[in-house]
Amino acid sequence: MPVRIDDTDRKILAALQRDASRSLDEIAAEVGSSKTPVWNRIRKLREAGIIGQTTVILDAEALGFEACFFVLIRTSEHDADWQKRFLAALKSRPEVQEAHRLAGDIDYILKVRVANARAYDTFYQALISEVKVHNVTALLSMEEIKSTAALPL
Repeated sequence: MPVRIDDTDRKILAALQRDASRSLDEIAAEVGSSKTPVWNRIRKLREAGIIGQTTVILDAEALGFEACFFVLIRTSEHDADWQKRFLAALKSRPEVQEAHRLAGDIDYILKVRVANARAYDTFYQALISEVKVHNVTALLSMEEIKSTAALPL
């Protein structure tokens, strides 16, 4: 059963999405409440699974990961064993930031962050040595225009 959230919860969630590193006092002031009720609401939202892990966003380019590829994968394999091996291969590779199974002509799309094209090729060669794929198309992102994990509350 989904947890009911009200306008104050939405304000708290929006504030946390903008910057979760701020103090509880700052968040409480922003949402127009006091510290204890905000803390209790955050705890309730965590227990309900609405708030997941808290992390930081790193600057990929500043750390030398200058290439972002979107990898489109088509496969003729759809059995459970292949899917298990494919998912294990993806989960074992830190270059894969996102992986989605799709409806339509493309079976999977991956977001892969690497230093350069040579590093992508190393990733690609390792992946296809572990699992058989019918077709792989890699698209290099020329510019990141928008990237956010924030939900439109």
